Amino acid sequence: MATTKLLRPRIHTYVQPKTLTPHHQRRNFFDTLSSLANPLSTSAPQTLTASRTLPYPHLPIYTIIADISSYSAFVPYCQSSLVTAWSSPDKVYNKRWPSEAEVTVGWGSLTEKYISQQFCVPGRVVESIGGSVTTSLSKDEITHHLEGRSDSERKRSNGGESLLSHLRSKWTVESLDASKTHVRLDLEFAFANPLYATLSAGVAPKVADLMVQAFEGRVDALLKHRPELTGNKLG
Repeated sequence: MATTKLLRPRIHTYVQPKTLTPHHQRRNFFDTLSSLANPLSTSAPQTLTASRTLPYPHLPIYTIIADISSYSAFVPYCQSSLVTAWSSPDKVYNKRWPSEAEVTVGWGSLTEKYISQQFCVPGRVVESIGGSVTTSLSKDEITHHLEGRSDSERKRSNGGESLLSHLRSKWTVESLDASKTHVRLDLEFAFANPLYATLSAGVAPKVADLMVQAFEGRVDALLKHRPELTGNKLG
């Protein structure tokens, strides 16, 4: 019996190593990227500022800034911008202004669509907000945007974006003289997903200056050789 036992072959159980499916690999990759994101990126908005002095009257410049539906033609990373609601006529120029827009933006392979509220103080300010942000403008300045809009419409416009938890872009236009205008952009933003903050880390600090550069080019293209568009009126 002892001899038989010694001659009996040993049997080893081989366990196949667990392989990761593409789904698991993809999940781990994105989880790793998310863990590398700066925790402040989702709680403390980044604030950026850029400005220019342009050799044109302020009203045609303001009209170009307020033309939200044309942003996809020149604003970096903006793939489409559709105005979905308009204000009542304002008391100064009797003109309707964009009040809500559906915007699609993209960074590389990332594309997102969100709804933003628009507030125009004719000739002076264009403010866009999204996420949990409320307007910085007084009710007296934006009465034409508030008339006829229910609370439910304002709440629908002001929440639910997957891309940004905080967004405010504020263009301020100041006339220096009859043919010179100072333009300033104040931009605040925070990504709802830390992955987006990680992937855009190299681009985000430059966004405000890129937007102002693109806007400056747009103004030159529309006004430089079109003196009939530089009159003292809103188009």
